[in-house]
Amino acid sequence: MSHVIVVGGGIVGLATAARLAARGDRVTVLDKEDGLARHQTGRNSGVIHSGLYYPEGSLKARMATAGARSMAAFAAEHGVPVQVCGKLVVATEESELPGLHKLAARAAANKVPARLLDPAQVRAYEPQVRAVAALRVESTGIVDYAGVCRVLAGQIEAAGGRILLGEAMLAARTVGARVQVRTSVTDREADGLVVCGGLHADRLARASGLNPAARIVPFRGEYYGLSETAAELVHGLIYPVPDPRFPFLGVHLTRGIDGHVHAGPNAVLALAREGYTWGKVSARDVGDALSWPGLWRMGARNWRPGAAEVLRSLSPAAFARSLSRLVPGITADDLVPAPAGVRAQAVRRDGGLVDDFLVQTAPGQVHVLNAPSPAATAALEIAAHLVGELDRVLPGTAVRRPPSAGRRWR
Repeated sequence: MSHVIVVGGGIVGLATAARLAARGDRVTVLDKEDGLARHQTGRNSGVIHSGLYYPEGSLKARMATAGARSMAAFAAEHGVPVQVCGKLVVATEESELPGLHKLAARAAANKVPARLLDPAQVRAYEPQVRAVAALRVESTGIVDYAGVCRVLAGQIEAAGGRILLGEAMLAARTVGARVQVRTSVTDREADGLVVCGGLHADRLARASGLNPAARIVPFRGEYYGLSETAAELVHGLIYPVPDPRFPFLGVHLTRGIDGHVHAGPNAVLALAREGYTWGKVSARDVGDALSWPGLWRMGARNWRPGAAEVLRSLSPAAFARSLSRLVPGITADDLVPAPAGVRAQAVRRDGGLVDDFLVQTAPGQVHVLNAPSPAATAALEIAAHLVGELDRVLPGTAVRRPPSAGRRWR
C-alpha cells in the first residue's frame, strides 16, 4: 500500500483519488478552495460528450467515447441526475455542409452513433431550429458533474482517504523514494504525488522541478441563460458546425439537467487564471500570458475569429445574433447573465494549442498539464490512465523512467 497525495478537487483529481483508494492506497486530497469542483468542473455546461470531434485513434476520441458510457452509468448507479438525450449539430447554410459531412465521417470512424438529418427530420427534434441539415448524435448527454464529485468524495472518505480543503500545494520535490510536498498549511510527505492543477498546472509542475512543455493560457467562457419565453424554443442540445479556424466549438444551446437552457460559451482571453469577469485582473497572470511567445503566435493565426469572440463578450446583441442563427427569434432581451467558466488551455511555444491530453512525469510524480473538454466526460478513464502512469514512476512498481518532456497520451 502506498500513500499518495492528489492535488486538485475537480472531477479528474477526485476520480483518480477514488481509484487509488479503492485499490487500497492511502490517499490525501488537497485543494486550495473551501469546497470541491469550484473551477472547471463546476462551471461547465454539464454535457457528457460523445467523442465526435476528435481525431480517429486519439486518446481523446477513445476516452470520450468510453466516457460517454461510463460517466452516464456511474451517475445512474449512484443516483446523480443524468440523461442521455442526444444533440444536434446544425448546418444553417449550404457552406457549412462540407464541415457537417466531415463530422459525420469522423463520428463513423470513432464509432459514435450519429446520423445525418434533413430539415424535416431536424424539425421533429427541434421545431424552431433553422437548418439545411444536421447531425444527430445519440450518445451525448447531460449530468450534474458537481453531484458526481460528491459521490467520488464519499467513496474516497469511505475507503479511509482524507480530503483537506483550504490547503494549497506550493512546491514539491522527490527525495530518494519519497515525495516532499510543501503546502500553505504544513509540510507533507508521501510515496507518490498526482497533480491535477487545472488553471495552475504549469506553475505547480515548475514548483515541483519539472520543465513544462506548455504554458496555461486562460480563456473565459461566458454563458447566458434564456428567459422562460425563449427557453420554450429549445428542447435539447443544439450546436453549430465548428469553425475550423478556431479551436473552440462556438456558442450553443443546452437544456441542462436542471431544466434551464444555457447559452454559450464564447471564448475570450481571461485577464486572470481565475478571471470569471472582465473586472478580475491579475498582473502576474497577464504578465505570464503576454510573455509567452506561443500566445502571440496563436493570436496571429486566430485574430479574426478571436475578434468576433471579444465582440460577443462585450455585446449581448452580438451574442444573441449568434444564437439566432441556430434558433431564430432569440434577442438580447432574452439573455439572462449566468456564471462564467475559465478553460485552462495549454499553449506550446510555437503557438499550437495542445489539443490532446498532456501529462509529464518525474520520479514519484505525475502532473496533468492539459485536460480540457472532454476531461469531465472521460474522468473515469483518465483516472485509470493516471494511476498507470503513477505506478510506472513509483519506486519498486516498474522500470523507472527519466522525467518526461511532455507526452500526449496515445
